[in-house]
Amino acid sequence: MTNAAFAAIDIGSNSTNLLIVAADGHELVREVNVTALGEGVGTSGVLADAAMSRTLAVITQYIAQINDHAAQLTITGTAACRMAANTADFFARVQQITQVAPRLLSASDEARLAWQGAVASLPPIDGVTMVVDIGGASTELTIGDTRDGAAVVHNSVSLPYGVVTHTEAELHRDPPRPEELANAISIMADAIDNAVIEHPAFGEASRVVGVAGSIVTIAAVELGLRAYDANRLHGLVLTRAAAEDVFRTLATETFAQRVHNPGLALERAGVIVAGCCLLVAIMRRLHLDHIIVSTHNLLDGLVAEMRAAHTTAGDGA
Repeated sequence: MTNAAFAAIDIGSNSTNLLIVAADGHELVREVNVTALGEGVGTSGVLADAAMSRTLAVITQYIAQINDHAAQLTITGTAACRMAANTADFFARVQQITQVAPRLLSASDEARLAWQGAVASLPPIDGVTMVVDIGGASTELTIGDTRDGAAVVHNSVSLPYGVVTHTEAELHRDPPRPEELANAISIMADAIDNAVIEHPAFGEASRVVGVAGSIVTIAAVELGLRAYDANRLHGLVLTRAAAEDVFRTLATETFAQRVHNPGLALERAGVIVAGCCLLVAIMRRLHLDHIIVSTHNLLDGLVAEMRAAHTTAGDGA
């Protein structure tokens, strides 16, 4: 099947995402929908019925597009699915809709694929690149390098703090109180300190790249984008001063005020302050004056993996 298309669905803790790519690598479809699958999982230990229903509805919509492109499909679940006791039941429902068995990614596989997806479309550098992936129920820090034409992951750490779970655990007022914000930042900052003590290389990266919804949204708010524009966001240099400015703005507004900020989608407005807290904590503790924003992520790593396997299978035929 030389003209195969490849599709990946990433069932994240906050959003359920789709990427369809042609055999030649041309992007056909990229779609993100906030489904908040991880809502409540930090306290209940299970995926809520309403959250599963929202996610399954979006996956059903995606299947129509995948079928239109006759694409080979892979499906993955991440942190919320790793945490929940009823993931097997949820995956059975996903498989019933898609006819594909979802794959539960380990934290290290999630980090590796996000790193590979993020750096593939960025210029190689002579040094270590760290990718920061702030998700709904966890945050992954991954380091690797792109020297000698090969992209190689060296190490990763998964921290149990994401925008959904951190919002539910730490941010209870509207707007959050200063002590809530300080605590939300402090918890992540302590986790970063511990990660660097155990793995000093995390504090020595030559380049830091940020991926996933919260970081892209913070960048969009900084630019004041009234419509999503991947061309303006991908490769953007987001300074720490800009991230701090977005944080101060969004964290001091009520939800009703916050939703009017250009660049902030309504469905992200409830968790974006936690995303700001997590990013600010990372940038402060690692003394980063900027990060590079990538709109490419885990999905791109998954599709690259599929294309490589397809090419290998074709060579072996």
